[in-house]
Amino acid sequence: MVKAAGNRTDLVAPTCRVCKTEYTLFVNFQDVVEWEQGVCIQTAMPYLSAAERELLISGTCGSCFDEMLPSPDES
Repeated sequence: MVKAAGNRTDLVAPTCRVCKTEYTLFVNFQDVVEWEQGVCIQTAMPYLSAAERELLISGTCGSCFDEMLPSPDES
C-alpha cells in the first residue's frame, strides 16, 4: 500500500540531539500513531525525506548524521 501525502496538518518540531537545531515537520497524526504502533516509518510516512525520517527515529538531523557516518566515497 502506497500512501499519498495526505492531510499533513499536524506539526512536529523535533530538535537534533547533536547540533540542537529545531526543525519543523508537517505530518498526518494517524501516520505517527501507526509508526509508534510498529509500522515501518517508510511505510507510515513515505512523504517525508530520508533525513526527516531519521530525525524522528534517532533525533539526529541529516547534516549531523552525514558528519557522523560519511558515505564510503566521501572518506
